[in-house]
Amino acid sequence: ATLGPPEAHISSCLNCINVSITLPTSHFRKNGKLLTLIDIYKELYYDITLKTVDGEHRRSREKTTQEKFNTVIEELYPNRNYCVSVMVTASLNKHSIPSAWKCITTDSVAQQDYHAVLVAVTGAICFSLMLAGALKCLHAGGYILQKKSLPLSLV
Repeated sequence: ATLGPPEAHISSCLNCINVSITLPTSHFRKNGKLLTLIDIYKELYYDITLKTVDGEHRRSREKTTQEKFNTVIEELYPNRNYCVSVMVTASLNKHSIPSAWKCITTDSVAQQDYHAVLVAVTGAICFSLMLAGALKCLHAGGYILQKKSLPLSLV
């Protein structure tokens, strides 16, 4: 039987790519229950191939005992395009189909700074609006900036 392809989703981070992997489903049943590949093989190996403008780079083989898991490919260049493909094998089964290539551009320092500035500016605007609303309520209640002077009997 041929394993695969696994399902791979990628997202970028600063100098890295986060890869979420879901193992392929099996077609074997036991007592009416669909078995997972982990049920059958106990542990599987996965290989991640990284494609860049320089060529393809196969990363070291890793072991998993989970149906869904994440891994991070680190020490990448910021603001570069990378493509990722994942292949799953078992110790008893080397026949597999790799996942489709997924491509992404890693984040740059400027992009990370942009997100921080955006959050800071949004927070400042919200704070300013809340402060303006509080001052408006105080003014409407007559606590600040009164237009009319108090009657002589209250002075």
